[in-house]
Amino acid sequence: MHDNKVVIFDRTDFGPSNISLPAGRCRFDPNDEALEIDCTAHSIVYDTITDTYRPLMVQTDTWCSSGAVLPNGTLVQTGGYHDGDNVTRMFTPCANDICDWVEFPNYLSRRRWYATNQILPDGRIIIIGGRRQFSYEFFPRPSPRRQTFQLRFLIETREGNVENNLYPFVHLLPDGNLFIFANTRSILFDYNQNRVVREFPQIPGDDPRNYPSTGSSVLLPLDENEYRIDPEVMVCGGAPRGAFQQAVHGTFVRAISTCGRLRVTDQNASWAMETMPIPRVMGDMLLLPTGDIIIINGAQLGTAGWEYGRQAVTRPVMYHPSRPSDQRFSVMAPSPRPRMYHSAAILLTDGRVLVGGSNPHITYNFTDVFYPTDLSLETFSPPYLSTHYASIRPVICSVDETVSPGQRFWVSFSVEEYLKESLLSVRIVAPSFTTHSYSMNQRMVVLKIDGIIDNDTSSYTLSVVGPSSVEIAPPGYYLLYVVHSGIPSSGVWVRIIQ
Repeated sequence: MHDNKVVIFDRTDFGPSNISLPAGRCRFDPNDEALEIDCTAHSIVYDTITDTYRPLMVQTDTWCSSGAVLPNGTLVQTGGYHDGDNVTRMFTPCANDICDWVEFPNYLSRRRWYATNQILPDGRIIIIGGRRQFSYEFFPRPSPRRQTFQLRFLIETREGNVENNLYPFVHLLPDGNLFIFANTRSILFDYNQNRVVREFPQIPGDDPRNYPSTGSSVLLPLDENEYRIDPEVMVCGGAPRGAFQQAVHGTFVRAISTCGRLRVTDQNASWAMETMPIPRVMGDMLLLPTGDIIIINGAQLGTAGWEYGRQAVTRPVMYHPSRPSDQRFSVMAPSPRPRMYHSAAILLTDGRVLVGGSNPHITYNFTDVFYPTDLSLETFSPPYLSTHYASIRPVICSVDETVSPGQRFWVSFSVEEYLKESLLSVRIVAPSFTTHSYSMNQRMVVLKIDGIIDNDTSSYTLSVVGPSSVEIAPPGYYLLYVVHSGIPSSGVWVRIIQ
């Protein structure tokens, strides 16, 4: 969130947690399978600056839900399981630490369990799919009446009872349409007209990439310095077709090791395939301030689901999209903790990656299992955070807090040693909602620098042009980074306004 706090939540029907709700508050739910009266928290807000947390009250089950951040900074969280499947919840950051979840029961027109959210140029959120749901809807509703729009593509990509099209990968493109990927197929979709504009070739290999096969996807950075922005989508990892059925019977097949890149504006668009150094299912993909991508968490064998993953991948992999094709992957140092099913990762303001959770069991299970339930948090520090780069690391001194599309704004920063103007960039990154190996709404835009003022030997002021349209960068809060010689500053929050 734009106050540098992280909202975390868990399902409510496992029984009590280890954190009590304040002031004797309790949740009463006669439909809860584990505990009708529960005086413990199933959500917290974690302060990344002070390393402290505050319990929050969530009333209904958020298991396998989805979310997005509105232009005003409010987190909208949709759907879930059982009593939570039609619920919308909202959390608005506050300075006095009294804010909490506000819930709207039965707001959604359909059960949204394993659905995907995407913020739109006009500030609405589109909610797509879900288990046995082949439709989409909007938040806020276009009218007081609940309304659903059918999406036949989700019916066509469903693979029997295994499905393999849940949590579809959705990316907002610069033309205002949506790229939607499910199973092995992808489309360009006009949600205003409820019309498939174009279908792209299937990703090679005929292996599904969505839950429970569970690969991941990112939209590569959009560069405003280019004459024409050609959006490119990347999809990595997953599990072979039939992997879920085999895992049910105790056979854990090797995860997919390929990544595909698709330039969606090409007239004859086709997937360019690459091979990761490590096969991976349930891996999270995050855009880093440099424009590189980290692939972290997951397993080498099996698939998503209870007990269905084996051979944890503890080594993150960095992907450098602008390097020659044979130099794009590099393998990082391992974590001592396996992060399997129900783990998550997000980018922090200072450029670290916060990683948390892991629970491949139907209940909490801490002993005598392959991969015990893990309730810890840890951070991964990419190589650019090494003190070796301190002399060339930018430090942002000031920045205009609000930015209008296409309008100039100012960024002041310092660099200790020297400045190479040709290796300087300003980037904005949207906050993501991460669950089940997919970070919804993450987005990076490389902004155009149209002037630099040398204030003194180590201080500079940049004139920067805001994103050219709300399709490039929908209104809302973004982390702004100055990157110099491949080394990013810490991020500063700015707000894109219409």
